[in-house]
Amino acid sequence: MLELIRTGDPALTSFVEALLTDAGIAYQVADRGVANLQGALPVIQPRILVADDRLAEARQLLADAELL
Repeated sequence: MLELIRTGDPALTSFVEALLTDAGIAYQVADRGVANLQGALPVIQPRILVADDRLAEARQLLADAELL
């Protein structure tokens, strides 16, 4: 799996998850638990990962939504 986006904004994370789900693209959110433990410090941000063969499609989806 490859990183699609890294953000500490929970609203953006939720929106990207919804976009990927609607498009049928499987994803994984990495580091969410660690980011929640650290509080407001932006040292570790959750990352949304997608399969290597769906990365281009997922990036285009974010570009179409004007997130990239």
